Amino acid sequence: MHEDHAEEIQVRRWIERYLSGGMSFTEFLTRVRQVGIVDLDEIQLDIDRRRRCGFPEVVYGEGKTIESLQRVFLAMIERGIDVLATRISPEQAEVLLQNFPQGRYNPVGRTFRIPVPDRGQSSEPSGRVTIVTAGTTDLPVAEEARETAEWTGAQVRMIQDVGVAGPHRLQANLHLLEDADAVVVVAGMEGALPSVVGGYVSCPVIGVPTSVGYGASFRGVAALLSMLNSCAANVSVVNIDAGFKGGYIAGLIARNAAKARAGQTSSAPHRQSC
Repeated sequence: MHEDHAEEIQVRRWIERYLSGGMSFTEFLTRVRQVGIVDLDEIQLDIDRRRRCGFPEVVYGEGKTIESLQRVFLAMIERGIDVLATRISPEQAEVLLQNFPQGRYNPVGRTFRIPVPDRGQSSEPSGRVTIVTAGTTDLPVAEEARETAEWTGAQVRMIQDVGVAGPHRLQANLHLLEDADAVVVVAGMEGALPSVVGGYVSCPVIGVPTSVGYGASFRGVAALLSMLNSCAANVSVVNIDAGFKGGYIAGLIARNAAKARAGQTSSAPHRQSC
């Protein structure tokens, strides 16, 4: 059962009990305030996030025990939530794959996904996201962004290794950027690529600075500051190495853009052929 429907049924039962005198107002209010939260001891799983924010909760795996991850995954699967976990180590993934053989681990992006057959969103427009990397060393962050954007339902394409040291490489791929609803640009060193890409497209560009670079790059701080000072007006920036954030925001933008297109199409007047 979809978690939204299950919660609605539960609340209806509480209302009926309250109206019939089987529950006090204080107890009713306490239970309603807890709707959408699953208590897993040290973890409070927010199963109402899809309704509020558009997509379900994502699990940050670094530092969590295998037992905690398994409890969260099982609770999400039982409620029809498509699982995405980030920063999963190879050691964690080895055990998780034994217990969740339907899962998929991306060793480069360090993501673990367990698709649920019916998310209740199959009819929604997906939108288009393009992810651009400056160099091959930016790929782990870009893969995290790609997995996240695909988890949101977006159609994702990748353009790799087109940094500003060879600008002709980007120009050769500009046709792959033209129809994107959002572009995620992953770059380290001096972080100049988002500004360049921003000058070619009419959609939001999300810069993701990486910690790639020599000493003066300060583990990504130089790229972060460069992107924050971008002259391109359509560039926004997330945290250093935050591929998840870049992919998530791009997925939101793409989905809303696709919904807008679908609304325009459905509201357009029908024309009779001659």
